[in-house]
Amino acid sequence: MHENWIAVIIGIVEGLTEFLPISSTGHMILAGSLLGFEGEKASVFEVFIQLGAILSVFILYRDKFLQMLDIRRLRITGGLSAAHVAAGILPVMAVGYLLHKPIKTYLFSPFTVIVGLVAGGVLMLVAEKLARRPVTRDVEDITLQQAFLVGLFQILSLWPGFSRSGSTIAGGLFFGLSRKAAAEFSFIIAVPLMLVACLYDLLKIWDKLNMGDIQLFAIGFVTAFVVAYLSIVWFLGFLNKSSLAAFAYYRFILAGLSYYYFFLR
Repeated sequence: MHENWIAVIIGIVEGLTEFLPISSTGHMILAGSLLGFEGEKASVFEVFIQLGAILSVFILYRDKFLQMLDIRRLRITGGLSAAHVAAGILPVMAVGYLLHKPIKTYLFSPFTVIVGLVAGGVLMLVAEKLARRPVTRDVEDITLQQAFLVGLFQILSLWPGFSRSGSTIAGGLFFGLSRKAAAEFSFIIAVPLMLVACLYDLLKIWDKLNMGDIQLFAIGFVTAFVVAYLSIVWFLGFLNKSSLAAFAYYRFILAGLSYYYFFLR
């Protein structure tokens, strides 16, 4: 298959899965294995196109990001602030920094992804079953304590297949957030978190970038941006009337199919 088509496919996979609770990392590992798109260039490409997905969130929530930088607004009206974002990302950034090498070395494989898919699906079903009645229905009303506790759940996403959005939304349900508020907080804290993670990875592999791959990278970036934008809009509408159960069952089915394909056939 021509590499440009591979770029489109991987870009679609990234855009569809980055902000849905089904694990983008897990899907990228599985898709790369199926397409034979692996190695150093694939690793650089996968990190780079995540920036396209990040950009889609910034565009959708640009007003909130600008408001969070307004100190006067925080003093007068409260609301979502940079402090909430920091509380939500510091736990996973600290653990991710300390365990970055063993995670990349030992957890990026089809089998570990399958384990993460199943475990993350179970977590979401438990969260739906045990979730308290929402006391925070708007992301603007989230407290610092809620932000920090949701951030602790996000640590689970360091295991590929677990899903960053899945773990944070589940955590939000446990601590009194509505599905929509939990999802929006998950999207917002993803921007600085993913930006730091992507830049950190890119700096480490910058010398492996090839100017001849610009077209490939551009196709993946644009595809991921467009698809991520559309998937976020769809997902928020979905959460207004449905639970996370469908995504959990999808994860179980994908885990079963992946196990058969990689280990049984």
